[in-house]
Amino acid sequence: MKKVLNKNLLNALFLIALMVLTVWLIFKDQDAAQILDLVLDISPIFLVICFVLVIVFVCSESVIIKYLLSTVNIKVPLINCIRYSFVGFFYSCITPSASGGQPMQIFYMRRQNIDIPTATIILMLVTIEYKFVLVATGVGLVIFGQGLIQSLNGEVIFFLYLGIFLNVVCVALMSLLVFLPDTAKFLIVKGYNFLKKIHILKEKNNRAERLDKSMEKYKAASKYLKANKKAVFNTTILTFLQRFFLFFITYVVYVAMGFSAEDWITITLMQAIVSISVDMLPLPGGMGISERLYLLIFAPVFGGAATATASMMVSRGFSYYVLVVVSAVISMITHMTVKDNTKEIQENDGKEEQEG
Repeated sequence: MKKVLNKNLLNALFLIALMVLTVWLIFKDQDAAQILDLVLDISPIFLVICFVLVIVFVCSESVIIKYLLSTVNIKVPLINCIRYSFVGFFYSCITPSASGGQPMQIFYMRRQNIDIPTATIILMLVTIEYKFVLVATGVGLVIFGQGLIQSLNGEVIFFLYLGIFLNVVCVALMSLLVFLPDTAKFLIVKGYNFLKKIHILKEKNNRAERLDKSMEKYKAASKYLKANKKAVFNTTILTFLQRFFLFFITYVVYVAMGFSAEDWITITLMQAIVSISVDMLPLPGGMGISERLYLLIFAPVFGGAATATASMMVSRGFSYYVLVVVSAVISMITHMTVKDNTKEIQENDGKEEQEG
């Protein structure tokens, strides 16, 4: 646990350094006072709407997790799923390529009696659907939205196509692991044997046997999910709504600042382009590049760099920075209140084996 805490501390320090650099790059050639005045002119009611959209965005994932767990006959209170979601978003926000979210979610799910193989496959499916929304949106833009794409800066177009490609690869690989569990088992067992061969892992505490049992649970969960295609379809639709709750924040800011020339679909898709472009880049929350692409895309829409920067402070402020703060608070509360039940589970498992 100490290693995890040290790693999280390093991630947090890197995040702060990146944040300071991003702020400096944004404001070094601009009138900060003018930008601040533009932000302060926004009616508080619109800020409340933005905050509500952020909370609904996170809680939507909680509903998806609860629904998928129910398909494998695991009943979990919604409040627990809300905790898992906030923990996942916090660690995703502070780690490169959002790599830290799932491991921490699995950590707390295991503490609350959800076995690791099942938690892993459920969260992998959530991630596949999450990224599939970006892929589907990006492909849809490429096919039907060339007018919008061609109006963008060349740098934005490059990152858009790179983002689509990286997300397609990620979705394909994760789908392989979720829906072809025999292949997943083969790769994981081979990887484990290789690590033993080069002496990174040692065979102890029946590790190979426990791995085999875990993979059998993994296969069982995978088969059950494949047999419940309706659940996968329903949660994919929910994920589309979830993603667009976050993208819609930019349109709320657009209206709040008195603009009306563009419709909500165009503004929402422009924000989606930013997310598609940076989602797989190895930066916490896509920080730095997200702000740059936002300004390149929205400066013409908002009539200049200063207004676009003010809109970004609010839009990006809620969709990332406020989310980080709220998630950090709930993650801390979760860490203090969620007790470790794994020893009790192991003792019960041992009694059952003896009785058997």
